[in-house]
Amino acid sequence: MHRRTLIIAEAGVNHNGDRTRALDLVEAAARAGADVIKFQSFRADKLATAEAAKAAYQQVNTGNAQSQLEMLRALELSEDDEERIATACVAAGITYMSTPFDAESATHLVRRIGVSTLKVGSGDLTNAPLLLHLARFRLPIILSTGMATLAEVEQALGIIAFGYLRDAHARPSTADIASLLLDREAWTELCTKVTLLHCTTEYPADPQTINLRAMATLHRAFGLPVGFSDHSRGIHLAVAAVALGATVIEKHLTLDRNLPGPDHRASIEPGEMAAMVASIRDVEAALGDGRKVPAREEIPNRAVARRSLVAIRSIRAGERFTEDNLGVKRPGGGIPPIEYWNYLGKAAQRDYAANEALEP
Repeated sequence: MHRRTLIIAEAGVNHNGDRTRALDLVEAAARAGADVIKFQSFRADKLATAEAAKAAYQQVNTGNAQSQLEMLRALELSEDDEERIATACVAAGITYMSTPFDAESATHLVRRIGVSTLKVGSGDLTNAPLLLHLARFRLPIILSTGMATLAEVEQALGIIAFGYLRDAHARPSTADIASLLLDREAWTELCTKVTLLHCTTEYPADPQTINLRAMATLHRAFGLPVGFSDHSRGIHLAVAAVALGATVIEKHLTLDRNLPGPDHRASIEPGEMAAMVASIRDVEAALGDGRKVPAREEIPNRAVARRSLVAIRSIRAGERFTEDNLGVKRPGGGIPPIEYWNYLGKAAQRDYAANEALEP
């Protein structure tokens, strides 16, 4: 049976730095049926320098008046905001999650808010010091792999394994990481705690850039659970990913796609989120257990849809069955058509009227 897909409504920075809007996103995600709502925890001055350029999609969506650093400053939530939002999640019946972009934000999420899982954005897949800090909490990690090669993913997993298994003050070397990647205990730990999300880091991502089959490649390469962080328009590719084996779906949520900000245009609105959740749950139910047997509901329809051996014209007792007087018609439940050739040439044991089913 297909496991239940974890559906993450990615609020990200779609609150535009406004706590009230963030709380409204919590309510919207909960009503839509998402399992988790995820935000982003960062301090702009620790994330980017004044010289950092905006991505092309950010320039399109926010213009060039601000630098990336100025844009990020306007999108920050305070630690108090985060705690209030996490409390609201409990009341709404949805799990709070946030992607930390620095060690201090991660520590606050774990020690003060008590998150049970840590999410790593694609941009930090190569941020070895942050990966090590996160792994040392020994919590499950969801790791997005946008922009990455398999070799980069493997290196990130080596750092995470080191953090999970080695002393808190140990410093990893290249040789340590290579050794752990050959260690069965390390892979057992990784398979238990880490989920890899296939992702295309573009907002929005065109379908031809998505390459959903790479999700299966990640699973074959590392044996870890996989999912899909979806930046495409609409909901159909996220639903398709579940049919292909995704155990986690992450999708950006906004209250209004026309709001100013970097990610709104690549997000879905609450009604679309509800439709995506419903479609994913339908796909989960439809996947079943893979055994090819009739559904219980199908069995009564056998008599309606299948056929039995019948006399296609009147036949007298002792007359032999031939292709001219023996046929197959509905309903089923009588002698199955597979016996047709066995009856040809046999003598009828009694009279049959036209369209009467044969008796054994």
